[in-house]
Amino acid sequence: MEKDRWARRFFTVWTGQAFSLLGSQLVQFALIWWLTVETGSATILTLASVMGILPQVFLTPFAGALVDRWKRRRVMIVADGLTAILTLVLMIMFALGSVGVVHIMAVLLLRSILSGFHWPAMQASTSLMVPKAHLARVSGLNESVRGMASIAAPPLGAVLIAALPMYLVLSVDIITALIAIIALLAVYIPEVRKATVDSRSTISSELKDAWRYLCSWRGALLLMLIFMLINFLINPAFALLPLLTVQHFGGGALEYAALESMAGLGMVLGGLVLGVWGGSSRKVMTCMAATGVCGAGVLTIGILPPNGYIVAAIGCLVIGLALPIINGTIVAIMQRGIRADMQGRVLAILGAGVTAMSPVGLLLAGPLSDGVGIQVWFIGGGIVMLLTAIGSAFLPVITRMEDREVEEVPLETAP
Repeated sequence: MEKDRWARRFFTVWTGQAFSLLGSQLVQFALIWWLTVETGSATILTLASVMGILPQVFLTPFAGALVDRWKRRRVMIVADGLTAILTLVLMIMFALGSVGVVHIMAVLLLRSILSGFHWPAMQASTSLMVPKAHLARVSGLNESVRGMASIAAPPLGAVLIAALPMYLVLSVDIITALIAIIALLAVYIPEVRKATVDSRSTISSELKDAWRYLCSWRGALLLMLIFMLINFLINPAFALLPLLTVQHFGGGALEYAALESMAGLGMVLGGLVLGVWGGSSRKVMTCMAATGVCGAGVLTIGILPPNGYIVAAIGCLVIGLALPIINGTIVAIMQRGIRADMQGRVLAILGAGVTAMSPVGLLLAGPLSDGVGIQVWFIGGGIVMLLTAIGSAFLPVITRMEDREVEEVPLETAP
C-alpha cells in the first residue's frame, strides 16, 4: 500500500513536469532557431546560452537556501506560473511585431532565474517522495523523459515554425505549464519538519553551512571541479550546434532538428537502461564509464569532414545515450549523500559550481569560433572527457565517495 502511495504521488507530479519540459524545449528550440536565422552569428547564439546559464551560477545557491526555508511544492508552482507569464509577454510582442534580440535575451535570462528555484525544489522533493533504493532508477526515467522531449520538440518545433506564426508556437509552453501546475496541486509532497528558526540565521550563514557540508565530502567537491572543466568545453560546442549544421554540414532547420532528435533518442534509451538497471553498486564508476563513451562521441563530431553529417547524427545518438547515465547517477549519488534539510542549498551550490565555467567558455567561444571554426570545441571537450574517465578510476576519493553515512531528519506529517 505504501509502495503504491509513493508511486502514485510521485508519478502524478512527474507526468506534469514531463509535459512542462516538452513545452519548454519546444519554445527553446523555436527561439534559438529564430536567433540563428535572424542573426547568423555565433556570438549571438553563445550570448543566448550565457543568458540561460548566468543565473545558475550566481543566483541558484541563494535560491537553494530559500528553497530549504520555503514549501518546495509552492516554489515549483510559482516558478511554473511565472514562466508561463513570461512566455505570454513574448507571445504578445511577436504578435505585435515588436520583438527583438534583446527581448528574447531578457526572457531567456528570467526563465533561467525561475529554473534556478524550480530545479533544487524538484530534486529535494524527489528524494523525499521516492525510496532511496529507487532514486537511480527514477533519475534514469527522468533522463528518458528529457530524451523524449528532445526527440519530439525539435521536429515539432520545426513543423510549427513553418506552419504557424511564432506567437502561436509559443502558446504550447503556456498550456504545458498549466498542466504541471495542476499536477502539483493534486498531490501532497512531503516536507522536512522545520526547526525553530534562529533570528540570527541569514541566507549567507546557511550557504556557509552548506559549503562546509560539501567540503566535508571531498569526493563530491572533486566531482564538481571535474565537471566544471568539462562544461567549460562542452557547453560552447553544443550551443554552436545550429551553426555547425548550417556552416559545416550545409544543412538547415530539419537537419539540425534531426541531430537534436538523435541525441534525444539516445537519451531515451540511456535513461531506460539506467531506469531498469539502476547502475553498478559503485554508481560513480558507472558515471565515469559513461563520461568516456560521451567523450568519444563528442570527439568524433569534432574531427568529421563536411560530408560526415550521417556520422555526426550517430555521434549525437551515442552522446545522448551516455548523458542520462552520467546525469542520473550523479543526481542519485547526491540525493542519497546529502542530508534532506540541506538538499536545496547543497544541490544548488553543486549545480552552480558545475555550470560556473560555462559562461566563460561561451563568451570565448563566440568570437573564437567566428574566427577559427566551431569544431575545436568538440575536439577539446572530447579529449578532456576521455582523460577524465580514465584518470578517475585511479582516485580513491572518487571511487569510494559513496561510502558515507547520512543523518536522517524528521518529516512533516501528511495531511
